[in-house]
Amino acid sequence: MLFKKIAIIGIGLIGGSVARALKANSQCKIISGFGRNPDNLKKAMDLGVIDHCSDDIRTVVADADIILIATPLATYRSVFELIKPCIGDNMLITDAGSEKGSVIKSAREILGDRIKQFIPGHPIAGTEKSGVESSFKELYEDHLVILTPLPENSEQDIDQVTRMWEACGADVVTLGIEYHDKVLAATSHLPHVLAYALVDCLADMEEEGDVFKFSAGGFRDFTRIAASNPEMWADICLANKDQLLQLIDQYSQYLEKIYKLISDNDRAGLMELFIRVKQTREKLN
Repeated sequence: MLFKKIAIIGIGLIGGSVARALKANSQCKIISGFGRNPDNLKKAMDLGVIDHCSDDIRTVVADADIILIATPLATYRSVFELIKPCIGDNMLITDAGSEKGSVIKSAREILGDRIKQFIPGHPIAGTEKSGVESSFKELYEDHLVILTPLPENSEQDIDQVTRMWEACGADVVTLGIEYHDKVLAATSHLPHVLAYALVDCLADMEEEGDVFKFSAGGFRDFTRIAASNPEMWADICLANKDQLLQLIDQYSQYLEKIYKLISDNDRAGLMELFIRVKQTREKLN
């Protein structure tokens, strides 16, 4: 057994799936939970996702090997303020936030000397569902978890957090902070924005006919992520604002190119673009 105790702040899809995986793999003796919603914590207890919960943060994190923050990004500052007085010398803190720049800025401002105990992380896994009832132990299997270590972190502490994620079935890699936010803006944040925009656009067309009634599998596949947690994605968009706005501008230019090809009846140009993109997409399989 790797860990005596893991304290998870935020028992939803992400935090709940970590708890389920560690318990299923017998890698943690006690998993303690803390969150804003007492009913959700009770549900987590009833489902057997966590072993202990309390409205007293000191009790939840006491003697924990690792504190995992798995709450919406907008709450991080208050979470750091809450846990700072409770952090022991042998505790590590990590997180599951989809953006790292603002998280690390808040951590530095609030944690002070304890910053050396914070190893930022981000699991590249999830579904459009939310809540502890949607969590499952296989969520991280064969998925990447990105760590963005700080200069103050020791190799031993990074290894400890790595082992936690590996115990959940994940493959762990490291990236620089800015590069992480740039890559995730392109591969995750922009696609979510596009999905939300498309569904909103077509919803406005519903009064003109049965737009959604005649939608096929391609539409459902593309827009599935528009059913994701609105609070979480509003926070992500604002936290990674600069990178995301730059990409939206860039994407708009590509849409304008396609608009012009269609407007000009340029079949050869469309075919060239579609073939190139098809070949690029096939390489991802």
